Amino acid sequence: MFQQPDIAAPGVGILAAERDSYVFHSGTSMACPHVSAVTALLKSVHPDWSPAMIKSAIVTTASVTDRFGMPIQANGVPRKLADPFDFGGGHMDPDRAVDPGLVYDQDAREYNKFLNCTLGLQDGCKSYNLNLNLPSITVPDLKDHVILRRTVTNVGPAEATYHLVVEAPAGIDVMVEPSVISFTQGSSRSATFTAMFTTRQRVQGGYTFGSLTWSDGSTHSVRIPVAIRTVIQDFIADTA
Repeated sequence: MFQQPDIAAPGVGILAAERDSYVFHSGTSMACPHVSAVTALLKSVHPDWSPAMIKSAIVTTASVTDRFGMPIQANGVPRKLADPFDFGGGHMDPDRAVDPGLVYDQDAREYNKFLNCTLGLQDGCKSYNLNLNLPSITVPDLKDHVILRRTVTNVGPAEATYHLVVEAPAGIDVMVEPSVISFTQGSSRSATFTAMFTTRQRVQGGYTFGSLTWSDGSTHSVRIPVAIRTVIQDFIADTA
């Protein structure tokens, strides 16, 4: 399922021109131009990248800490650490987005299948709504366990090895195969991994959060946010 928002960007106290003077503005109307500008810059550097690849580069290289190295706080909620529903992948980092190492790509055919499945217009869709190759994972109704799939495309050095770092959501066991992905000269630029999420919770509650990060140990750290909600009974009202 889709996870929103995708990203956080500068949008508070932004100095902007207005007629013959200058003012400070805040809001999405300030954050959106920053993201649009970074998107345009990435497209100029990588003209062959698809929109999904550009989005992936921005989301997976975002920072979850502030300029002091502390966890980002949720805006407007005292003493609450921001989670993926507050800032998506984190606060965007244009320098890192130019060279993400790996990207999660998909095309119009995959979106078409996803939409047909979610609308019940296609057979064989039992798990496809979780397998759209997004740079995030959201499971809104985990009852026991679920297995889903993601594919990464290497846009960095041809020779590269990535190791997985798992930050498991509270009360959820995570198993990923393979946990090491290697690329060599002349081999495929894409690799697919499966992730199994198993709940240990016995009480209906809200979402818990984690992440899956592919790291080459030096330059590249490719992180996707994970949001899981355990559902014990279908008929219980959602109070999250």
